[in-house]
Amino acid sequence: MEQVITRTKWFFHPILVFIFSIVALAMSLVLYIYWYMEVSTGLKDIARKFNLDHGQLLESETWLVILILSILVGIILVGIFIIFVYNQKIIQLYRLQQNFINNFTHELKTPVTSLKLYLETFMKHEIARDEQLTYLNYMVHDVERLSDNINRILNLARIEVKIYGEEFVIADLVATVEQFIKDNDQLFRNCKINIHNSSGRSFAYSINLSLFEMLLMNLMTNAVKYNESEKPRIDITFKLYHRRLHIRFEDNGIGIEKTEIKKIFRKFYQSGRADDMTARGSGLGLHLVQNIARIHKGKVVAQSMGRGKGSVFTLMLPFKS
Repeated sequence: MEQVITRTKWFFHPILVFIFSIVALAMSLVLYIYWYMEVSTGLKDIARKFNLDHGQLLESETWLVILILSILVGIILVGIFIIFVYNQKIIQLYRLQQNFINNFTHELKTPVTSLKLYLETFMKHEIARDEQLTYLNYMVHDVERLSDNINRILNLARIEVKIYGEEFVIADLVATVEQFIKDNDQLFRNCKINIHNSSGRSFAYSINLSLFEMLLMNLMTNAVKYNESEKPRIDITFKLYHRRLHIRFEDNGIGIEKTEIKKIFRKFYQSGRADDMTARGSGLGLHLVQNIARIHKGKVVAQSMGRGKGSVFTLMLPFKS
């Protein structure tokens, strides 16, 4: 049944429709010019035969009209191309969104099912205290997983409507990062985190503290989540380059394919094929990171030598000494 549907719809594929439209419009212009040349030749023959003034039969501005017509056709072609590109982006976004919904539904359903199973176990059986604590730890983990996913959606909504919740304050970025790591020590207990600041100076910058911590949380938890090393490592380096402060987050994780580096900041994008149900992540974390960087007048750039070779995410902020 699926093959029949595919065969009946291939003719209406946007790319083919776009190509046919371009060809049809170009042929129309060519046929018009060809028609004019034939008519012009015929009129010249008639004028020569009856000794008539060419100006009486042929307007001198005709070629100007053709030039203007060609420009208008060019504008129409550009318009069609823009519409085509925009349509393709909408289709791609729709596919990514559908993939995100499928994966996110799974992300919500799994901990809910797990919580239900543990609660039913508590109701039906007498369980020793040690086992109770084990199950309770699992339940807390599932609740944190649910909370994290829900917060990502809420945070994205807040950022997109520009409701940040807190004012911007001047803060030392080095001290802010150090305090963040200290406050979230339980999340990075098994990690080796090094902060490098060779200049030894502080970097005061206007930040929204909750948003900036959200950026740090996403970058650092990604470095741990996408890591197959026995001991995840994160090196955070502060460096000033020509009125730009670079904060590098370098890890020893699984790395990123070069073909994916430019895509990972897209909304709903997940590592792997768009139709792959095993794609990692919610597709929102790095999109949030890039949006938060832009709110702080900066941007985030990703680098990687490939799979298994770690990743580097660099937050670039305008900074005057």
